[in-house]
Amino acid sequence: MAVSPIPDDKLQNSDFLTDVLAGLSEEQKTLPCKYLYDEAGSRLFEQICELDDYYLTRTEAAIFREHITAMAQQVGPGALIVEPGAGNCEKVELLLEHLQAPSGYYPIDISPEILLAAKARITARLPNIEVTASIGDFTQADVWQGLKDITPRKRVLFFPGSTIGNFTPEHAEVLLEFFASKLSRGDGLLIGTDLVKDSIVLERAYCDSEHVTEEFNKNILARINSELNANFDLAHFAHRAFYHPLRQRVEMHLVSLKSHTVQIAGRKFEFAEGETIHTENSHKYSISGFNRLLSSAGFTPIRHWCDSEQRYAVHYAQIS
Repeated sequence: MAVSPIPDDKLQNSDFLTDVLAGLSEEQKTLPCKYLYDEAGSRLFEQICELDDYYLTRTEAAIFREHITAMAQQVGPGALIVEPGAGNCEKVELLLEHLQAPSGYYPIDISPEILLAAKARITARLPNIEVTASIGDFTQADVWQGLKDITPRKRVLFFPGSTIGNFTPEHAEVLLEFFASKLSRGDGLLIGTDLVKDSIVLERAYCDSEHVTEEFNKNILARINSELNANFDLAHFAHRAFYHPLRQRVEMHLVSLKSHTVQIAGRKFEFAEGETIHTENSHKYSISGFNRLLSSAGFTPIRHWCDSEQRYAVHYAQIS
């Protein structure tokens, strides 16, 4: 079982610093959502997934429980399951248990602590499945290099959790094209999408009554303080999430509650009262709209599974 080397802190912080300084220099200040998911952020997101207000995780889990046999049959025997952004890898376990003679599991995640703990858990629970963990950003080519040493009958990318919704439709198409480039004819993609629905349901999911999402959103400021020698006062910011109907997405922001200055690695950034940092998008799709996106990226939509309330969908597509 191979594990890629953990990037050294200086390299990580250099990339982190570059992205933070660039994002906060824009007219609409932004921070890349991938940096929300350090160890602390990943654990907070696990808490979010358990909240009553956050329907996505339990709805997707119910779809998998109800349709896992059909999904496993669609994947077929001898498949290598590749999971970009695997996190704690809990969602894939049900699929791995139901597959016929899978050739292995290749999770990719930016958080080494979360990923290595998950690898140990899966190896103990499913000892017949070889786990090859790759640590890093799944949008970067280097974390996929280990696939060259694995020659399965079939590769299937597993991308649950509506992670594709964090990307704009244009960037989602680019990402799906990137995924397609890692696959061959007959290989597949099993992917989750949140569906367009009432804005009240959506906004409650991203602005929960227990304020865990607020803590999750503000954690990126705490991370910048810790890793980049910044002086954000988290009390000067409030969490805000709202549904944008024309763009069919929930936007997550941090709102400055007063005019103040923040220093990051020696650089000063001015914040006006009411100014926001845009930290994350979560795009919502119709079934037909997502099928069009899959087709434009080089996939052929095969089938999908939904819950009874049509809140969420899991799609299977393949390279033809």
